[in-house]
Amino acid sequence: MSARAAERPRTQGHPTWTLVTCVLASSLSFVEGSVLSVALPAIRESYGAGAQQVQWVVNAYLLPLSALLLLGGALGDHFGRRLLLVIGTSIFAATSLICALAPSLSVLLAARAAQGIGAALLLPNSLALLNTAFQGERRGRAVGIWAAAGAAAAAVAPLLGGWLVDNVGWPAIFYINLPLAAGAILLALWFVAESRESGAGRTDYAGALLATAGLGGLTYALTLWSATGRFGPQAQIVTALGVALSAGFLLIEHRRGRRAMMPLELFGGRCFSGLNLLTFLLYGAFSAAMLLIPYVLITSGGYSPVQAGLAMLPLPILMTSASPFMGGLAMRIGPRIPLTIGPLVVAAGMCLGPLITSDSSYWAGTFPAILLMALGMTIAVAPLTSSVLGSVEEQHVAMASGFNSAVARTGGLIATALLGAVLASEGERLFAGFHVAMFVSAAVAAAASIVALTMLGGVRMKKI
Repeated sequence: MSARAAERPRTQGHPTWTLVTCVLASSLSFVEGSVLSVALPAIRESYGAGAQQVQWVVNAYLLPLSALLLLGGALGDHFGRRLLLVIGTSIFAATSLICALAPSLSVLLAARAAQGIGAALLLPNSLALLNTAFQGERRGRAVGIWAAAGAAAAAVAPLLGGWLVDNVGWPAIFYINLPLAAGAILLALWFVAESRESGAGRTDYAGALLATAGLGGLTYALTLWSATGRFGPQAQIVTALGVALSAGFLLIEHRRGRRAMMPLELFGGRCFSGLNLLTFLLYGAFSAAMLLIPYVLITSGGYSPVQAGLAMLPLPILMTSASPFMGGLAMRIGPRIPLTIGPLVVAAGMCLGPLITSDSSYWAGTFPAILLMALGMTIAVAPLTSSVLGSVEEQHVAMASGFNSAVARTGGLIATALLGAVLASEGERLFAGFHVAMFVSAAVAAAASIVALTMLGGVRMKKI
């Protein structure tokens, strides 16, 4: 540390170290999302869990993250972004340790839910701190580094996670969060300036509670239905409760107006609604594929966790290297074309799912599907992010970005809830169910392309 840095008041902050802090903190969520896919079979075997319980290993985390992202950003605006980043990272670290030591599946699921709460606090505030620490073009470069570092972490995590599962055991995947969290907390306390907005903060606690409960009810009902194949009385009752709670959430948001966690006036624009519908469909389909492919390869394809991690490597490599180019191209030609073509390419990759069989080689089976899906997501992701920011007025940019992130995770949440019948199968039945799921996912991705073609005629893009 230089003498000048040592003398700097902590309240002033250091932009470069703020960037490092935000990358470390947000990498927790990026790593967790990608590493779990190669560990799920081992977790299921360790606890003797059923398909419904395996779904909740994923969704216990996604549910609070989806529902509370907007509240997490609002709390940071109100109480201080650095404070909420430190609190969220601390929660994530503590619950990671509990996950690793969990004596039962119920303890693991509770800790995973708490992890989701921690991620909902740290993710929006890491990006908000970057926006405060940098201005102009430097802000755009900082956000680009933040996103690229997250993609790089997601690329390395399955390989590291697979090695840990093979050689140490699945609990070790949660231990890797601890040094990342410790570094982020220490750097935040020393180098990151506190920031907040005076009089800001949509601390909409009632809305957050109803959103979580409503999403939880609907997710649980879908999980019951997909795992058993029957929409019985229990699923019907939980669905009715979920719908009622979700309706209550919308009513509260309507009454709170601009003070709502999710101001409904944002949906007055056709483009904003279309972009979020596209996000829900595309990320729902993509999340289903990203959960199923490693699970199928490990469970019935003869792959080790390390080999499954290597199999997914084309995705983060292509997205990290080519997304900046696609972002620049979309700025020149507009977002409608790439947002129409990208989901179609993803759908084409999913249609190659039947090439993945118990006796197919990687290069003839898995690789073509992964490559096309990676190419399609690379075409779509950067234009989608920029278009969401450009679809609303300047004062709503942060809210729009947070909501779109929540929608993407909700798509993954719903998709995972619908995969019970596939996850409950084994051997050739697992491959048959997987092939059907990939065709359904392809249809959903194609629907996202239709949304882009029909609803995004006037959308503009925003440089970030």
